[in-house]
Parts: sequence; C-alpha cells; structure tokens
Amino acid sequence: MTRRNGDWVQGLGLAATVLALSSLVVMDGLSWTSAPAYAGDRGEQRRDKRDDRQDDRQDARDTRQEGREAAKDAKEECKKADDKSNAECRREKRDAKDDARDAARDIRRN
Repeated sequence: MTRRNGDWVQGLGLAATVLALSSLVVMDGLSWTSAPAYAGDRGEQRRDKRDDRQDDRQDARDTRQEGREAAKDAKEECKKADDKSNAECRREKRDAKDDARDAARDIRRN
C-alpha cells in the first residue's frame, strides 16, 4: 500500500474537529459555573432582606406592646385621679394605643 498525498489533510481535519469540540465543551462548562455564583449572591441578598424585615416586625411589635402597657397605666392613673369621666379615660387610652400603632407602622415602612 502506498500513501496518498491527501492523508495529511484528513489528519488535520480530525485535529481541527477535536479542537473545536473540546473548546465547545470548555465554553459550555464555563457558562454553567458562572450562573450558580450569581444565584448564590441573589439568595444571600434575599435572606438579608428577609432578616431585616423580621427585625422590623419585631421592633414594631415591641412598640405596640409598650404602647399598650403605657395606655393601660395611663388609664389606671386617670381613674385614680378621679378628675375625668370614665369615657374620657377610655378615650385617652384609645389615643395612646393609636399613637403606638402609628409608630409601629412607621417602623415597618422604613
């Protein structure tokens, strides 16, 4: 058997094909590795925001609780002082609780 002059062309074509396929595989692998890193950053940001919202909720709840206690104490003092009617004392308590709720809403909005 004799070698033909075109055998080197087939070898070159095979090498080019292998090179092209291997570069495609590498590029595809790189595209998959960059996506999880981005998704991890976004997940971390979502968790941070969720934690901040939970902190705000807790602060707002504490503010409402403190307002309730203060309103209750104010009503007791009003009743003991005996200088206002029971309706006026209830109104003061209601206003104090409303103020506490407004303060809690402000905390949640910021």
